[in-house]
Amino acid sequence: MTIRVVLADDQALLRSAFRILVDSEPDMEVVGEASDGAEAVRVVRERGADVVLMDIRMPGTDGMAATREISADPALDGVRVVMLTTFEVDEYVVQSLRAGASGFLGKGAEPEEMLAAIRVAAAGEALLSPAATKGLIAKFLAQPEGSDSAEERGDGAERLAALTGREREVLVLVAGGLSNDEIAERLAVSPLTVKTHVNRAMAKLGARDRAQLVVIAYETGLVRPRVD
Repeated sequence: MTIRVVLADDQALLRSAFRILVDSEPDMEVVGEASDGAEAVRVVRERGADVVLMDIRMPGTDGMAATREISADPALDGVRVVMLTTFEVDEYVVQSLRAGASGFLGKGAEPEEMLAAIRVAAAGEALLSPAATKGLIAKFLAQPEGSDSAEERGDGAERLAALTGREREVLVLVAGGLSNDEIAERLAVSPLTVKTHVNRAMAKLGARDRAQLVVIAYETGLVRPRVD
């Protein structure tokens, strides 16, 4: 199956480089380009896409707003967004995860990293680039969006009540950045069993993918941010 990719970046030269890279792979193709968020949403709706490489900062409608619109549209439920950012310490990165992005990648990533990111996102997995440390992600995810965090509002426990003890345990490890194989080894179970627990947790918590599970783990207070 060919992975259909949409490129959204206000720099035409960068889009051109990405197109050459993506189209050089036998299992993927660029089906559209956009120079701002509004155009990205339109192109995705008109031409279809499995993965959108979305720049965060663009004129007009930015990548975060476009990602929020895509993730909120039931007709685009299968579309996965990978945010592109120049600085991976950008707080907007995590806001984008909250908006529904499957992960993010620095624009300085190696070509192999970007191609792998597209494949990982298309498979429905979460993507957090190696340069984005778990501590940094935790720091931003722990910041409340409004005046009170989920934990302070007292709804963290309520959101997690539907999970079994094992599903909570798996969720903690997912938030720690472990893969299914690594979690399976840690818990002495099969990767298939882990995948089942992850899928059930996603269904119960209404998460689109693993990236959203990570967000929920921090927002509910199940996982605490590191202070180092």
